[in-house]
Amino acid sequence: MQGDSKPNVLLMICHDLGRHLPLYGIKGLETPNIEALARGGKLFNNYFCTAPQCSPSRGSILSGRLPHNNGLMGLAHLGWGLDHGIKVLPEHLRDHGYETYLFGLQHEAASGDEARLGYQHVGKQGSAWEVAEEVAGFLTNRKSQGPFFASVGFFEPHRPYAQSGYKPDDPGQVSIPPYLPDTPGVRLEIGQLQGMIRALDKGVGAVMAALDEAGLRENTLVIFTTDHGIAMPRAKGTLYDPGIGTTLVLRGPDIPCGMEESLLSNVDLMPTILEYVGAPVPKDIDGYSFLPLIQNKTYKTREHVYVEMTWHDRYEPVRGIRTGQYKYIRSFGGRPRVYIPADIYDSPSGKSVRGQYYGTQRAREELYDLNRDPLESNNLMDNKE
Repeated sequence: MQGDSKPNVLLMICHDLGRHLPLYGIKGLETPNIEALARGGKLFNNYFCTAPQCSPSRGSILSGRLPHNNGLMGLAHLGWGLDHGIKVLPEHLRDHGYETYLFGLQHEAASGDEARLGYQHVGKQGSAWEVAEEVAGFLTNRKSQGPFFASVGFFEPHRPYAQSGYKPDDPGQVSIPPYLPDTPGVRLEIGQLQGMIRALDKGVGAVMAALDEAGLRENTLVIFTTDHGIAMPRAKGTLYDPGIGTTLVLRGPDIPCGMEESLLSNVDLMPTILEYVGAPVPKDIDGYSFLPLIQNKTYKTREHVYVEMTWHDRYEPVRGIRTGQYKYIRSFGGRPRVYIPADIYDSPSGKSVRGQYYGTQRAREELYDLNRDPLESNNLMDNKE
């Protein structure tokens, strides 16, 4: 970041979105506010999470470390937590002169323990429109002149999908992702999912309108991202691309517009933010800043990203590595062909594939050529070439 004044940092992070957006080719869904944000900034097309589940992925975003290196290998509300001494993004920014705020959801610490994450002010949780309203009030009425870091955590589009307050899309009109079967249950839930995404989009629009009204657009780094893939079979809870591919948009001073295709991991986001605001970047983390990449400066391109799964609602030990062309997955113990998280297992979508996914065991090792086989359906481990 150029100049003497420290930019504000506004991080909007939603639940279970993956890349289910028109920005990434999803048809039949409109998200005008997220698209406007991307047009004014940088959209990342090869950005992956470290883990296809909420707390471990979010812990990597805040700490710049892989889950097994920060201790948060399972869900925070089930007792998992960051190891003692692991310093996270809000703490780094607070030490750099920022006021730190949390609005809406966090999933890196137990409820009520937000101070462990370095937040000085904690708002309420609620729907996208309720959280956006509180953020708008904060931006409009803020008295302090110092820089702020605000994490805005939207619950949407997390399950359960069938909730009041969201208008689902017509199941007959939705486009089905190619890794899912075209069944009435899947169509129903894609329609419900998209209704929640449209509510999320309106929340993003309300926050951005308030930022403009407060005159803060020109001195604020805005980040929009998510934790992992959508809560559908063969996405959330798996190391296949629908589980680990995530949305990232950055917009702010000195952030050029356009699309970035380089391979990146969400462990890289924390050091990127710290470098952007001029704060010290820790040396003992797994990620490294991609700010030089997007500012056309000297940058060592990533050749691979690491992905992992240890515990969600059950023990599910899996490790993986992804390059630009290949994906290698190593599973430990006798695992079902495809793991289905508990919140999906009994859903209409989960029921449509349960027999197929839990009727056979997964190969201990999987290798996919992503250029020739983007759906990761042809395991090459037995191919001697």
